[in-house]
Amino acid sequence: MIKIDVWKNVLRILDTYLEMNNHRKTPERYTILKAIYNIHGHFTLEDLSDKLIRDYNFPVSRATLYNTLNLFMQLRLVIRHRFQGSTVYEACYDNTSHCHQICTVCGKVTEVKSDLISNAIDATHLKRFHKDGFTLYIYGICSTCQAKLTRLRNKELKKKQTTNKI
Repeated sequence: MIKIDVWKNVLRILDTYLEMNNHRKTPERYTILKAIYNIHGHFTLEDLSDKLIRDYNFPVSRATLYNTLNLFMQLRLVIRHRFQGSTVYEACYDNTSHCHQICTVCGKVTEVKSDLISNAIDATHLKRFHKDGFTLYIYGICSTCQAKLTRLRNKELKKKQTTNKI
């Protein structure tokens, strides 16, 4: 469920932009925006399309989704992440800054909040630049993949030891 104050601000941003640039206020734009702000976390273009059909009975073309997402990115209502082999989006108005752990083996992405990192970035003074927020990508191997790799190594080591005894 969208927070009322967030939704009012998001709508105000979109309305103001459309009015100032003489663009039409189409039902597609507003329904897509509502669907995005009812998705918690990352979503793909396919996830968004499925949600529009399933929850709103509102199918739209892939081109409409791309164009609308590009508009929302310009307005800083949506952010795009390019993780290993995939592109995902996320509603970003009133979104707290956060880190992403990305497994380089399976591609799993986990959001992490770190006060230590947030405080360090907040304390960093940048010349002629106003910070709005941040997203940090931390690459490594998740515990599941690490366990699989360890089991595989142990299996190979046992095999090698057995072969050397013969």
